[in-house]
Amino acid sequence: MDRARAVRISKLLGLGLRHDPARLRLVLDRAGWADVDAVLRGLASLGEPLDLDELEAIVVGMEKRRYAFSADGTRIRASQGHSVDVELGLAPTEPPDLLFHGTVERFLESILSAGILRGARTHVHLSVDVQTARIVASRRRGAHVILSVRARAMHAAGSSFFLSENGVWLTEHVPPSFVDVYGRAR
Repeated sequence: MDRARAVRISKLLGLGLRHDPARLRLVLDRAGWADVDAVLRGLASLGEPLDLDELEAIVVGMEKRRYAFSADGTRIRASQGHSVDVELGLAPTEPPDLLFHGTVERFLESILSAGILRGARTHVHLSVDVQTARIVASRRRGAHVILSVRARAMHAAGSSFFLSENGVWLTEHVPPSFVDVYGRAR
């Protein structure tokens, strides 16, 4: 399968498994799982027919590992990034000292006063390294800014953190007192 088609299907998977299940005619269970056969039918209904092997190649071949199959291979879900209410069943985990968040300059003033908000998603997404945060920032329009989050201190102050199946750190909100512009202290 060519890369352009794999990207197109991945975006449709994201739409159906993270934001708008009805668009692919899916029903997600409480943990965000959908029946693989239903996903294949939903993709076909949008003009993107594919077989199970092709779906597996997309899921396994994506370096970001955005999607995961159940142990028995009959269900699929997004690893994180939901705007629909799901409970991924992730255990609270103590984070490293620092985590990172990529954004753009136009949001900086708001972040420094209100913190990093989850917006329409269920969690704020944080990266374990600056490189990943830079990649995230590069997908946004505007001058890129990398923020460092004093995650361990935030955790010690009572905030919960979760580590998704694909290595993205999740929390509900990052208060401004734990945010610094990477490379300079406030």
